Amino acid sequence: MNASAIIRLKDVSVAYQKDLVLTKINLQIDEGEFVTVLGPNGAGKTTLLTTINGLGRIRGGEVWIFGIRLTPSRAGEIRKEIGYVPQILNLDPRMPIRVRDVVRIGRFGKVGLIHRLSSRDEDIVDEVMALTGIKDFSLRPIGHLSGGELQKVQIARALAQEPRILLLDEPTSNLDLRAQYELLDLIEQIYLERSITIVFVTHILSHIPPSSSRLLLMKRGKITFDGPRGRALQRNRIGDLYGIPDHDLPL
Repeated sequence: MNASAIIRLKDVSVAYQKDLVLTKINLQIDEGEFVTVLGPNGAGKTTLLTTINGLGRIRGGEVWIFGIRLTPSRAGEIRKEIGYVPQILNLDPRMPIRVRDVVRIGRFGKVGLIHRLSSRDEDIVDEVMALTGIKDFSLRPIGHLSGGELQKVQIARALAQEPRILLLDEPTSNLDLRAQYELLDLIEQIYLERSITIVFVTHILSHIPPSSSRLLLMKRGKITFDGPRGRALQRNRIGDLYGIPDHDLPL
């Protein structure tokens, strides 16, 4: 294994009941890479992220994270170093909880629920709220936030763990146009300032972040292409990925 590899999947298959969702996935991501996973709905993109995060139902193969083989007994330890922002918002706006408290929950994910947060921990909470642009409304109940603001809170919560890997699953979905591009700019800023390893999932070509130079194309549970952005976005390759004639593509 390459010494710089932070994520490695070897012949990984994942199934739910009898349905194979990922088939013989082989993947290596080096520390500091920004990788975009592109593909249609149902391609297995979300399952790939949950598998990296130690939540996939692996039926075959091996997953190695930080040079440690992922097993049920090691998954909790490994997840402390992974920030995960799911596609489906897992913050209930009806909860009487403030923005800062949500971000603090992310810090507890790092230090453990039985520990009190230290002044340094609180400083980290302040730092990630400033980075994500949510500090000005840190005392606001989450029920009073827009969709874009809620997504920034989710990202801040993930960053409060000080993760080595950040997994972003369709972070721009269900946002208006302005909020989408604000969020994409924020993700660029996070990568450029922190050099964190990012795996970013999308099905929208125009949402591929500029700093992401490597693309994985997924279809029906398989990686059909893994390589440089320019080669990945060739008309024939994208047309085949989405089942669209080449001449109809907005490339």
